[in-house]
Amino acid sequence: MGFQKVAEIKDFEENEKKLVEVDDKAILLTKVAGAYYAISNKCPHMGGSLFKGDLQDGVITCPRHGAKYDAKTGKGLKKPKILFFEFKLEDDRSYPVKIEDRNILIDIT
Repeated sequence: MGFQKVAEIKDFEENEKKLVEVDDKAILLTKVAGAYYAISNKCPHMGGSLFKGDLQDGVITCPRHGAKYDAKTGKGLKKPKILFFEFKLEDDRSYPVKIEDRNILIDIT
């Protein structure tokens, strides 16, 4: 399907996150260091909403079990943990983003 408009750059502050939907997929869209990035909103560990997590210095923390992901690439940075048990860490999916005429577009193919 190619790139689809999901937002406008005027709608974003630095280090802000938004939850957008593209073809029934929930995508976490962030602005980090002046650039825009998109990863799946679904934490690979147990499906928690990353949008509900904390975004700091380009790292998003899952609010359920503390797994951390690079908001730019979706790469897992810290394993999820429940009490003293750590779980396998998987990378989150990332999507290409481009700016066209002050619009933010994402390609989920």
